[in-house]
Amino acid sequence: MSTNDKKRQSGAGPLEIFWAVVPKVPLILKVILLHLLGRSESAQYLDLRSDVTISFLRSLLSPAKPRSVSEVQDMTLRDPGVKGKMWVSTMASQVPPEEGIRDALFAAIDAMSGPEQKGAPPLAVPDIVPVEAEWTGYRAGATRDSKPPAIPEEEKYRELMKECTSSTTILYLHGGAYYLCDPATHRPFVAKLAKLTGGRAYSVRYRLAPQHPFPAALLDALVSYFTLLYPPPGSAHEAVAPADLVITGDSAGGNLCMALLQLLLELRRQDRKVAWFGAEREVPLPAAVTPMSPWVDLVQTMPSLTDNGRWDYLPPPRLLSRDRGHQPPADGLWPADPPRRHVYVADAYMLHPLGSLHLARSWAGAPPVYLCCGWETLQDEDRYLASRLARDGVAVVFEEFQAMPHVFAAMLPQSAEARRCVDGLTNFIKAACEDPGKIVPSYKMVKAKTLEEVDIDVDQLTSFTDADVRDMARNMVSEQQSPFPDVPAKI
Repeated sequence: MSTNDKKRQSGAGPLEIFWAVVPKVPLILKVILLHLLGRSESAQYLDLRSDVTISFLRSLLSPAKPRSVSEVQDMTLRDPGVKGKMWVSTMASQVPPEEGIRDALFAAIDAMSGPEQKGAPPLAVPDIVPVEAEWTGYRAGATRDSKPPAIPEEEKYRELMKECTSSTTILYLHGGAYYLCDPATHRPFVAKLAKLTGGRAYSVRYRLAPQHPFPAALLDALVSYFTLLYPPPGSAHEAVAPADLVITGDSAGGNLCMALLQLLLELRRQDRKVAWFGAEREVPLPAAVTPMSPWVDLVQTMPSLTDNGRWDYLPPPRLLSRDRGHQPPADGLWPADPPRRHVYVADAYMLHPLGSLHLARSWAGAPPVYLCCGWETLQDEDRYLASRLARDGVAVVFEEFQAMPHVFAAMLPQSAEARRCVDGLTNFIKAACEDPGKIVPSYKMVKAKTLEEVDIDVDQLTSFTDADVRDMARNMVSEQQSPFPDVPAKI
């Protein structure tokens, strides 16, 4: 059973795709013409295919009339099915007889709370549920059009394991602003990571907002982590050694990666063990964490959110906008009940360091981190996070790709920049699992087209101090305290 409320549907048909593309034909022709004539700024950095793709996505994600949350969510939960050179075996974690895993999460939330949470209404306590995930691996004998054999999921998993050449296991957390997408939308990219590392991936179908606000997704991530380390009775997989386990994710999944890491660090600071299927379990750290274009600043305060719009397809920072024209129409999911301003997190917890990761007090003791981004709207917060990790003594490999948009490695898979990024990511994963002590911190900008690597002075990664970052976040939340006028709490 899926942990998300919406039933996943089959993918969009050819006719639906046709009608989505037709209105964009004039835009596409304009972009092609300007690119070929060298009249657009992007033409000097991007290949034609990437230029058209970014412009098309930008137009698609900034419609003149906003769609409802449920409509957009439904669109991203459509399952295109499994096809090609990949094994996918769907499993679900068991619910432990104890509540220790949830107790540990809330102990960390309480310990890390700041003045903004003092006296706030208590968070909704999520149930501990079976968390579905897709074991994903490379299927060498298949063709591009091969469909999976009609065999049980456990047998698919055994076939997947026969093709693994390393013990590397990637815990993958997909992006989608915490309310969109699914492991199904990320299968081709996750399968590529599995192939290049020689290992396998465990792509988590965590619960989505707004139905399941913070900390439901984080609880599901923690349950999945413990499921890999300490398999419940009857599990198909054997225990994964922490030294073989890497946590990876993109965008909001990158936020969830770092939130899970910060949670693990806090539980270790508390010297806490977790009751899990009849035993008190240690809380080990993974071999590495590798967020791609992580969404770090949940309340959207940093300048690149607007300054870098010309390089990205993400819409302007309107998450907490008071302009009713930019708000989605009310439906059964949004506005939330009880009311809140943020789709993912309650108002009083928007600045909690397990949500807004740039406000975390310390990353000391973390394993190596690979962090990549482009000249995207999240550039400032990703650069700041890399700087903060480095100052806290973490071995960081930071790669910024010139003129690339958000999560370009997955969105522009045919580009040279995407291939270079995936190579950097997977080489880092393999190195972390082989000998993390040999990872040398580095900070580079990778030039468009040529892929020339230019060193970045770690002290020049960000111009923002910790105080600057805290003040910008607090000012944004303070400015948006009052509720929207004339909006019902629930339809």
